[in-house]
Amino acid sequence: MNKIKNYLPDALAVVLFIAIGFLYFFQPVTEGLVLTGHDHSGGIGAGVEMQEYQKRTGERTRWTNALFSGMPTYQMAPSYDSIDTLVGLQKIYQLGMTGVVMYVFVMLLGFYILLRAFDFKVWMAALGAVLWAFSSYFFIIIGAGHIWKVMALAYIPPTIAGLVLCYRGKYLWGGVVTAFFLALQIMSNHVQMSYYFLPVMGLMALAYLIRAVKEKKLAGWCKATGMLIVAGLIGVAINSSNLYHTYQYSKESMRGKSELTYKNKQNPGNQTKDGLERDYITQWSYGIGETWSLLVPNVKGGASLPLTASEKAMEKANPQYTPVYQALTQYWGEQPGTSGPVYVGAFVLMLFVLSLFVVKGPMKWCLLVLTVFSVMLSWGRNFMGLTDFFLDYVPMYDKFRAVASILVVAEFTIPLLAMLGLKTVLEQPEVLKAKLKYVYISFALTGGFALLFALMPDVFFGNYISSSEMAMLQDAAGKGYIPQDMLGGILGNLHDMRKAVVVADSWRSFIIVAIGLLLLLAYNARKIGGGVLVCAVFVLCLFDLWQVDKRYLNDGMFSEPLQTVNTVAKTQTDEMILQDPDKYYRVMNLAGSPFNENRTSYYHKSIGGYHAAKLRRYQEMIEEHIAPEMGRFARAAAATQGDLTRVDGDTIFPVLNMLNVKYAIMGQEGGETFPVPNPHAYGNGWFVKDVRYVANADEEILGLHQVNPKETALVAEKYKDVLGGTEGRQPIDSLSTVKLTAYDANALTYEVNSPNGGVVVFSEIYYPGWQATVDGQPVEIACADYILRAIKVGPGKHTVHFKFDPKSLHVTETVANVSLVVLMLVFLGLAGCAIVRNRRREHREV
Repeated sequence: MNKIKNYLPDALAVVLFIAIGFLYFFQPVTEGLVLTGHDHSGGIGAGVEMQEYQKRTGERTRWTNALFSGMPTYQMAPSYDSIDTLVGLQKIYQLGMTGVVMYVFVMLLGFYILLRAFDFKVWMAALGAVLWAFSSYFFIIIGAGHIWKVMALAYIPPTIAGLVLCYRGKYLWGGVVTAFFLALQIMSNHVQMSYYFLPVMGLMALAYLIRAVKEKKLAGWCKATGMLIVAGLIGVAINSSNLYHTYQYSKESMRGKSELTYKNKQNPGNQTKDGLERDYITQWSYGIGETWSLLVPNVKGGASLPLTASEKAMEKANPQYTPVYQALTQYWGEQPGTSGPVYVGAFVLMLFVLSLFVVKGPMKWCLLVLTVFSVMLSWGRNFMGLTDFFLDYVPMYDKFRAVASILVVAEFTIPLLAMLGLKTVLEQPEVLKAKLKYVYISFALTGGFALLFALMPDVFFGNYISSSEMAMLQDAAGKGYIPQDMLGGILGNLHDMRKAVVVADSWRSFIIVAIGLLLLLAYNARKIGGGVLVCAVFVLCLFDLWQVDKRYLNDGMFSEPLQTVNTVAKTQTDEMILQDPDKYYRVMNLAGSPFNENRTSYYHKSIGGYHAAKLRRYQEMIEEHIAPEMGRFARAAAATQGDLTRVDGDTIFPVLNMLNVKYAIMGQEGGETFPVPNPHAYGNGWFVKDVRYVANADEEILGLHQVNPKETALVAEKYKDVLGGTEGRQPIDSLSTVKLTAYDANALTYEVNSPNGGVVVFSEIYYPGWQATVDGQPVEIACADYILRAIKVGPGKHTVHFKFDPKSLHVTETVANVSLVVLMLVFLGLAGCAIVRNRRREHREV
């Protein structure tokens, strides 16, 4: 009974977290509404073929042809048989909840576990959980549908809780907690977030090392570190299938280094050593002045939502300029666009600053260093000295884009140090009294700046128009869309509108910090007790963060489930295309943005799609050939009224033909679409008359401008032996045929017939891991025409079979299963020992 009473406060905290999540999403949950963000609906089309395959076979396919002409599913559906048990344990941890309430719940619970590991009392830990979980960025990415990122971030604090437990001497339990949550974190499949928190764990371990050296407890530190290494290896091994194949895929994806050199000749420094291009990595870089959003959320206007939707801005708007303002957004920073700012809470930031003065020990400096580096690295192209250093010398840093997202580290360290400071104040009230001047200094550095922003915004933010907006307005004026004499008035009025937004939010932050200051002073004067202070800060910060979060994730972003289904409703165009009796062909959607949608993939095999990590070579083909040929295809279709038999397709769009693009979806007025057949598509495979070997990737991709892929295959020299040394003209006659006889997502069977044999090129994307047989005998696959598969066959009739079943998968699955069994056995052993000890203790007491 006593044990139950001991855990009752923790159970109440869990209930509180559920209630908070439910209340935030009260209307959507009670009315059965769902989020309809781009990444929520976008994944539906991309995953249809995978889901259909699993439903039909009971197995998972590791390849899909639904988007980008075919790609591995490692970063689309990273689920493996070996983690089914882990998924079940995850559901228990989530208390069976799903959807948006669950996302908030696990964010809260994870940080709560961390603070409890730091030996925080229950209600202090609950307060800290709110400070972390309600940081604006987390709600923004929920609204955007970045769920893998949300889940990875939710499991990072409890992973670090295991580290804390280990260094506090609870080695076995700390190891189990670390291994379990690390396994969940990796399973969530957002390597970038996990990568960003490796230095966090490393520096925290260093902080414990410094303390161990001072206290002469180095042996305990070594034991804890050894346990963490073992726990880390177990957590990694449980996800070995996901990690290994993600690593392999990264080398072939946009995260890997390009083999092309011609694009970087004018700017050779743009290419990093082994990863993405610098301008791509830093495209989303937080502005230096934009960093004030940690204190004042709307310091750059907020999100890239229509300016006319901002009530505060429109209060100052000149009605005659409204048509112009409809083309502008509320955000005026230098990022290409944003769903919202990173705001950690005004009073939370004050507590963070105060903690720098009242918290003692190396952990404070560890968290400060991490915060500073997180902020500076988020500046990206605005602080290229540091960014270039990390890109050039820090392993794997060049694999990730959107450097602004590294601010998640500051969103972790700021509330953690703030809570350590508040804990110090509550446990040692004399510290606050002795260092009262630092309370005022902390207020001046946060609330003081907010007040200055409110009173003198132009001094700090004189320019309220981004460079891209200024260029757009000047261009519009130059072309006569905006009268030249009106441009000055627009700029002046826009200045007043956005200034009003900054002033309003600055006053808001000042008031929040001022209330927090009064609470601290009241506690110092013993007008209120510690419990009241914690409750008051809980209400103040939850109110503050809740209001800001509602700007970016609110009830208006939810809709009826049927509306989500309707985003992939079958159109008349789809019906017409699907009447084609062929087993397998491709479709391109020219009615919208073909490389920013997955709707087409719901019913067709698309050459476009939406995915952040598509195959690198395919992306390069999009830029060099596919996108330009789409434009030429559209113009030809318009000129011939859809009768493409009247044009020379081999000259105008040969790459589309070799990808077997048999239909295009074209748009027309009113949002309607219609199909345009492509009679020039090469089909599923063909014998080539000529094989030319090239020395490098540049020659291969550029050479496609000079040859007809139907007759000539361009192949890298390294595949010469694969094709049996075949080179030059091939003895092919008109009777040679290639026919697809069986199709599945990860298996293709062809009947190939040729009197003389030769090299066959297939309209399928080349990727390591595909296996091929000719009449049951294994053969090697060559890469032809930069992205396609090619093999050599002898004379006569043959059956060619392709299957995607990487041998490495079977090895990693075995490793993962064994590792999970080890973790569960250790956990059961610890639980059993704990039960035995408790029973013995109770027996002695009796």
